[in-house]
Amino acid sequence: MPVNNMSRFSVLFAYFLLLIACTQKPTSKVVVVPEESVDLTHIGKATLSEYGFFKGALRDLNPMDDVVPYKLNSSLFTDYAFKARFVKLPAGTKATYHADEVLNFPKGTVLIKNFYYPADFRRPDENIRILETRLLLHETDGWKTLPYIWNEEQTEAYLDVAGRNIPVSWTDKQGVIKNISYSVPNMNQCKGCHLRGDQVMPIGPTARQLNGNYHYTAGEENQLLFWQAHNMIEGLPAMATVPALTAYEDETAPTDLRARAWLEINCAHCHRSDGPAKNSGLYLLASEKDKRVLGVGKAPVAAGKGSGGRLYSIVPGKPDESILQFRIESTHPGIMMPELGRQLTHEEGVDLVRKWIAEMK
Repeated sequence: MPVNNMSRFSVLFAYFLLLIACTQKPTSKVVVVPEESVDLTHIGKATLSEYGFFKGALRDLNPMDDVVPYKLNSSLFTDYAFKARFVKLPAGTKATYHADEVLNFPKGTVLIKNFYYPADFRRPDENIRILETRLLLHETDGWKTLPYIWNEEQTEAYLDVAGRNIPVSWTDKQGVIKNISYSVPNMNQCKGCHLRGDQVMPIGPTARQLNGNYHYTAGEENQLLFWQAHNMIEGLPAMATVPALTAYEDETAPTDLRARAWLEINCAHCHRSDGPAKNSGLYLLASEKDKRVLGVGKAPVAAGKGSGGRLYSIVPGKPDESILQFRIESTHPGIMMPELGRQLTHEEGVDLVRKWIAEMK
């Protein structure tokens, strides 16, 4: 056979083999790499237990003496997950009071937030499964976000910067079984919600969120007064002058205060003048006084499927004509707000905002 024909035959044969390889069915075998085998020490500690925040069995979340539990008056909705929050301040330091923004925490502070589900919401302290722990570390050059995912045995949580979807089920307060694929965000998604300007910042621990009682081991006490008594905060004024965000779950409180609190914790970390959604011109802090900026009679900056064909963010008395109502009800990835941290509609929160808009004059 001539040389040029031999070369042509070789090329055709190689192409034939490539076609065969491409048409083969992929193997169903999945190779799982254990979390502890991935070296992420240049980002953070590989495991949660290495930080020494808790004593005894890790799953009990029993804090060390210098790790203090806290809660917010109104908590972010995350597909009905429960949260257990803690703060650790460097020895000999204090947070500084701020009337409007997150407390000024010293370098070295760690905010610890654990996400968990009880098997039955009617018995919230039993059969708990912790899914993730998110850390906010205040380092020399700013705040760093670190997500840790718990193993099935509930003995350890591993640093996982890529995030993950975790199947989870529970029985709700009405006795209905719920099933979702819970989404642990990756590090970039964490930053997306926590950005203020170009800096990563905490969202929850403001004075108005901490101005409420907590059941400590020694008894119930206002959190800010507890922090003051334990040298954890400075600059705290007379409590009568400290703002307090309404607990949106408190059905005895006025609808307006409850709905504004829900919008602040779920939406205002982006929808504020220095947040990621500042270009929308829609600002949803509970302290916002300008009704137009709040969305009343405000047309969207950019119309699209996110508007649902509605013309204004809020139409007083008409929730079904309001873009805000449409977006918080939706679970469509290109429509729903907030766009991260949930797959389900917060039915109680949506009903609350609907009632608020319906009662507007």
